[in-house]
Amino acid sequence: MSDLSGQRFGRLVALWPAGRRKTGKSTCTVWACQCDDGNVTVVTVGNLTMGKARSCGCLRSETTKRLRTSHGHSRVGQHTTENMAYWAARRRCLSPKSHNYYRYGGRGIEFRFKSFEEFLGDIGLKPSPELTLDRKNPDGHYEPGNVRWATMLEQRHNRSNL
Repeated sequence: MSDLSGQRFGRLVALWPAGRRKTGKSTCTVWACQCDDGNVTVVTVGNLTMGKARSCGCLRSETTKRLRTSHGHSRVGQHTTENMAYWAARRRCLSPKSHNYYRYGGRGIEFRFKSFEEFLGDIGLKPSPELTLDRKNPDGHYEPGNVRWATMLEQRHNRSNL
């Protein structure tokens, strides 16, 4: 058995051999390892040397969180008002099941933002709670340069002729 003490494997540093573990029909050596976040975990030699174990589990949690919240505006069960406005506008244009589809997608209004990040970069954060999403040209598409946060009064003065 080779001495792995002090060797780094991703975020794990091997501390000492912690015995043997039965895996299937054979047994293998396991090592106590300390993760960069301070947790100590027990890992098989094979998982360490083949790169299958790189942390105590914190790396998977961080990666999953990063992939699911790339822009930081939605998490499971939580959405910001900007994120909800994006999805509502998209639905009005793309989903015939939306109760307002006939006023948007049904009359040719398109949703042209490629991503939420593009949308947020164009419109910015909602500056005040009483504002809602509006198109500057009411007959134009949801696209960069044609969306804004507006008051209800501004929206009443900005109605389509259709």
